[in-house]
Amino acid sequence: MAKKAKKSLRGRNQDRARVAGGQSYEVRYIAKKTRKSASAVKKAVKKVGSSRKRVVKALRGKKR
Repeated sequence: MAKKAKKSLRGRNQDRARVAGGQSYEVRYIAKKTRKSASAVKKAVKKVGSSRKRVVKALRGKKR
């Protein structure tokens, strides 16, 4: 019997590196994590793109 091929985590890692601004659960998660509103998260995604690191950095940089 042949060994099963190991699944790659590449797709999962690429997905975790992005924030889907249209997905309410992802927006809520980032909003809770950064203690900002959901609308602030959506604005940050539009402004800096969907990169999770850039969105979090943009939200934490705001002093509000």
